[in-house]
Amino acid sequence: MNLALAISLFVVIILIYWIICELFTVLFRFTGLPDDKARFQVLSLLTGAGFTTRESEMLLSIRVRRRLAQITMLFGYVFNITIVSAFVNVFLSMKAYQAEDFFIGTLIPLVIAVILILLIRTRSVRKRVDRMLESVAGRIMHQDSVNTILLMDYIAHDSIAQVTLREVPEELRDKTLKELDLRSKSDILVMLVERADHTVEVAGAGTSFQTGDKLTVFGNYRTIAATFHAKERFN
Repeated sequence: MNLALAISLFVVIILIYWIICELFTVLFRFTGLPDDKARFQVLSLLTGAGFTTRESEMLLSIRVRRRLAQITMLFGYVFNITIVSAFVNVFLSMKAYQAEDFFIGTLIPLVIAVILILLIRTRSVRKRVDRMLESVAGRIMHQDSVNTILLMDYIAHDSIAQVTLREVPEELRDKTLKELDLRSKSDILVMLVERADHTVEVAGAGTSFQTGDKLTVFGNYRTIAATFHAKERFN
């Protein structure tokens, strides 16, 4: 294997690993897991670090996430073995002076790859990419016309979630929280309401739901989704 091919292989492997990490992060986000938590768990699963936190309960509590976590672990294990095998073959096929040039030659493409990754991770670029992905995912999953739910945090057996109301369910329409009594009937606590004009108010007894509202809700994740007729959201 010549030097140019070896350098290309090195850079391609780095980029592929990063793309794989982003892909599995997106898949976990499709299940309603927040971006930062999804990314941390994916890195732990792919690298086999086995770093366990309270957030790992968010993976175990939902069947689809458990299956996705298993796939991620298996994929990471196989891919890591492939990387090690590839580099062993590269070094065995190169002469001593080629190996020295290989380390020097990889610095430039490695720096370029790091710069590209950091650029994509910047807040402004990241927001544009997220909006694009959300738009595409919304069309694929038809989430531009349905109520959606995004898991924000997990506390014991309950969750803090954000529900976006594209349409207020008929049984919740034109009624106040006092009349609905969600706390007693479904053990759901509506904490904040962000209106379509981006004004935010603390939910009270006289609060009623409107189309376009974003609700911050505490309770059982599945119960929240069922109550507001919401599907898991990508964001």
